[in-house]
Amino acid sequence: MPETAPAKPYFLDPRKFRDPAVTADGEPRARVRLNRLEMLWFNTGTLCNLTCRNCYIESSPSNDRLVYLTLNDVRGYLDEIERDGLGTRALGYTGGEPFLNPAMPDILEESLDRGYEVLVLTNAMRPMMRPRVRERLRALDSEARSRVVMRVSLDHYSRDLHEAERGPDTFAPAMEGLHWLTREGFRVDIAGRLFSGESEAAMREGYARLFRREGIALDAHDPHAVVLFPEMDARLDVPEITEACWGKLGLSPDGVMCASSRMVVKRKDAPRPSVVACTLLPYDPRFELGHTLAEAAGSVALNHPHCARFCVLGGASCSG
Repeated sequence: MPETAPAKPYFLDPRKFRDPAVTADGEPRARVRLNRLEMLWFNTGTLCNLTCRNCYIESSPSNDRLVYLTLNDVRGYLDEIERDGLGTRALGYTGGEPFLNPAMPDILEESLDRGYEVLVLTNAMRPMMRPRVRERLRALDSEARSRVVMRVSLDHYSRDLHEAERGPDTFAPAMEGLHWLTREGFRVDIAGRLFSGESEAAMREGYARLFRREGIALDAHDPHAVVLFPEMDARLDVPEITEACWGKLGLSPDGVMCASSRMVVKRKDAPRPSVVACTLLPYDPRFELGHTLAEAAGSVALNHPHCARFCVLGGASCSG
């Protein structure tokens, strides 16, 4: 009887992602150097109006592990960018739901007044649609609006599968917010999730049907207009990325998020914000790089399953 190859482990080998210098097999672990801070992300706080089935950073109505950033918190980092000539061109705001943060309209205006391109990740639901917030968004002039992209989380083109992730009665309000943004002349794109088992081509065709039906002028086949993210589960096995993987995979470390971006977070009870390596790892202390952008300018060891599954093997980037 021929021997069969041993089954690959389903759950993550506990020996993996332990040592920032080497993999479980003793190979030099891949590291990514920050070439230039092209985009600075801010986590405005992990509180959210929803509790999703598989939120990347566990946002919910009760999770305040990352507290609201203030306008002065953000100003400090923008001042550092300008003082040190870092050349950052874009700012990203994520949560939680950014529009739950009472300072978000002021933060958005400050970012635009300083000339940045801005990407806001929102579920486009009740927090964004409150009259106070809508009036502040309406007050932005056309030049400022041209530098804002509102990325609306629409996990699937069908109501049933979107609500399987986001919860009941979440699809219609998200569509209402999406329609409002397009009517008001904001640039929008869509963040979807590849959890349904469909191919990317099938997903894009599904979004195309939705956009035609709803009269939304987005090209679902444009990867910048509809950004499809791979599913992530840090419990499941994934290969570690070694220095040799770049050549084997035909990839460059310059294409990974942490080569061009960082994220600012503020931990509950912390006296000041911190800078972490990326948007996906706000809690892991191994990826906390300091309090200033200067302190966070070093290289990052790809020492987490998300580094492999999302960034390198998944080819994904929160910047789109």
